[in-house]
Amino acid sequence: MNNFFRNIFKTNNKREKNTHNNSNVITNRLNLIFIISGILLAVLVLKLADMQIFKGNEYKAIVNQSDNTVKYGNAQRGLIYDSTGKVLVGNQTNRAITYTKSLNTMPSEMYQSANELSNYISMDLDTLTRRQLADYYLTNSNNLTKVENKLTNVSANDSVDDKYNKALEYIQNNKSIKFSKKTKTAATIFAKMSGAYQLSTTYIKSSDVSNKEIAEVGEHLNDIKGVQVGTSWSRNYPYGKSIQSILGTVSSERAGLPSDRINELITKGYSRSDSVGQSFLERQYESVLKGTKSQTEVQTGGTDNLVKETKKYAGKKGDNLQLTINSKFQKKLQSLVTNSMKGGVGNSTGAYAVVMNPKTGGVIGMGGVKRNPETGKLINDELGTMNSSITMGSVVKGATVSGALMDNVITPNNSTLLDRPIKSAGLNKSSWFNHSGNANISVNAEGALEVSSNSYMMQLAMKEAKLNYPSQSIGSMNPDIFNIERGYFNQFGLGVKTGIDLPGETTGITGVGTASNLGNALDLSFGNYDSYTTLQIAQYISTIANNGNRMKPYLVQNIRSSNNKGKLGKIESTTTPTLLNRIPMTQEQKNVVKRGMYQVVHGSNRYKTGGMLSSIKPEVSAKTGTAQTFYNGKQTVTLSLVSFAPSKNPKVAIALAIPNLPTDAESNNMTLAKQIYSAYWKYVEAKPNNK
Repeated sequence: MNNFFRNIFKTNNKREKNTHNNSNVITNRLNLIFIISGILLAVLVLKLADMQIFKGNEYKAIVNQSDNTVKYGNAQRGLIYDSTGKVLVGNQTNRAITYTKSLNTMPSEMYQSANELSNYISMDLDTLTRRQLADYYLTNSNNLTKVENKLTNVSANDSVDDKYNKALEYIQNNKSIKFSKKTKTAATIFAKMSGAYQLSTTYIKSSDVSNKEIAEVGEHLNDIKGVQVGTSWSRNYPYGKSIQSILGTVSSERAGLPSDRINELITKGYSRSDSVGQSFLERQYESVLKGTKSQTEVQTGGTDNLVKETKKYAGKKGDNLQLTINSKFQKKLQSLVTNSMKGGVGNSTGAYAVVMNPKTGGVIGMGGVKRNPETGKLINDELGTMNSSITMGSVVKGATVSGALMDNVITPNNSTLLDRPIKSAGLNKSSWFNHSGNANISVNAEGALEVSSNSYMMQLAMKEAKLNYPSQSIGSMNPDIFNIERGYFNQFGLGVKTGIDLPGETTGITGVGTASNLGNALDLSFGNYDSYTTLQIAQYISTIANNGNRMKPYLVQNIRSSNNKGKLGKIESTTTPTLLNRIPMTQEQKNVVKRGMYQVVHGSNRYKTGGMLSSIKPEVSAKTGTAQTFYNGKQTVTLSLVSFAPSKNPKVAIALAIPNLPTDAESNNMTLAKQIYSAYWKYVEAKPNNK
């Protein structure tokens, strides 16, 4: 029994000892946990203290920080009017689907919006590139993973960007991968969305939006983030496109900004899909026509959530251009120039005419047509008046006589020379009426212009070169004669840019002027060597008509705002006629040239060249021109004409050229001139109620 209790006691002692040991272990563990918890709590308290006490204001500022960003809307482009207030270029309102990119919009969000929108609209897929298609396709992470799994050129060292670029390359180069029309539509939409800036509005579709598309998109606007139904504007031409080549063109949202100017335009605040003037007046006056976009201040919180929007500027339609061109006259002028190319014109390559106010330089009309001699096909070419160089012939003789008067080789009271063939150093050149020398006549400067004497002009050139003809050979002339003649011509605008407010003007073509071709200096004197544009000879004859002031031609006479009805408003600025230079001639010298041009039409010499114009009322002064030219090795003639009216107080100057006519052509230029004058007095100078 005693042993039994002893055993129980021993067992209990063992249990107590084990229990005591276990209790120590638990206590130690609990103590460790308490210590760790205390440390963590202390760290947390210190961190909270740091955040609230030491950096509380900083973090509060970050949380409460607002970011003000400006959102821009689209502006309607200004219109272009003719001199009488008729709209030449207007704006046609179109229904449009627009997209405004929100702050921090992710590609995946645009991907979803593009997919949703592709269910309701069709798109022109012609501009979609393989790269854009690949970008869209790989925006879907599942598609990206599938493609990356197919890649065989991926290494463990490749970055995420490296893998993506290889996936892009795979899609772009693997033409066996086909995409459905719906996928391409979504990709096109995605590309337009991706090209938008934050808080800027771009067009997804700006033309040919159907009623069904408007209805379906409108019904699902809540499901397509950033998409709205809006309006866009495209150019229209109420009076036709007869002078669109002068007016220029505007890029469409489809084409976007011109690739060669995109960086320049983006720095000026344009979006990639904005319309912009691409050529001629639309480009020259882009800053006037483009208008200013509306500005809305968008305030966002620290988490980029929209706080509020405040309209700061409602935007302004572009200002309008009012031209010097009369639209009815311009239309008639173009018709007359075109009709001059119908029937019996042989190898003629076209016809060109410019009508100008000689006192101001304002261009009233520019007509041009290009002709294919092989097919007879005609193409409107109004710009050919300033960029097609033509050997004009005798119309330049007024400048030749003026140069000789300025050089004092002749004077108003001592200018008589004998018209005779010029023969020297193997050359044999003569006037049109005196090839054989049987019609030698003495003419003064006025008479030389009247009968269009080539011999007289060549003798003036030789005198300016200090050559004593015929005792001295032409071959001994100083080659500087080319510069002397051209220097005088340039003062009238021949061989230099006129300065018109259109880009793309040419200076003409200057022939070689060296000691080896001195005979061409004689050809230069009567207009059969250098080439000029029709606009240049228009400036030249205007300079003679207005008594020696070379005026800068221009097309825009006023910049005007729009009234509250959207019509032509008040004048913002007016073009001041620009004097480029004055011809340094005395009035007596100027009168010599004017009298000569009057005698071309109204003189008594049987060889006068412009008698066909004498029936025009009020009476005109003129100089005709015939140049010996060639087309494809075949001899042709170019007929030209410069003129102004009325002779005593000119209101209008006309210049025209018809290159490469048959060699027997004689009056095409005067017939066209008479028709142009008739149209001018009918449409431009008629009383308002008769227009």
